[in-house]
Amino acid sequence: MRAAIVPPVSLSAPQRLAGRPMTNRKLTTVFEVTGSALAIAYAMLIASNTGNEILGFALLLVSALLFAGWAVIDRRWAFLILQGFYAASAIIGLIRWA
Repeated sequence: MRAAIVPPVSLSAPQRLAGRPMTNRKLTTVFEVTGSALAIAYAMLIASNTGNEILGFALLLVSALLFAGWAVIDRRWAFLILQGFYAASAIIGLIRWA
């Protein structure tokens, strides 16, 4: 008896990642954790109003770039667009406060 042919199905993001090399998973984890820590530091620096705006916006830019890398690896295009706006706001902040 022959096995039935099953048509391909669309995989969810976690299922797509399951078949990828472990290096991508580790890389996205590094991008996610580092980007999050930098975003927290950025928010605290800006909210503290202690004159550290340049450092804060620089951290925002680095955070946005890390999150953009994560978005590309995971093929999260809406998230990538959002990071473009965050990077643009960081550049505006750096120019304005320089």
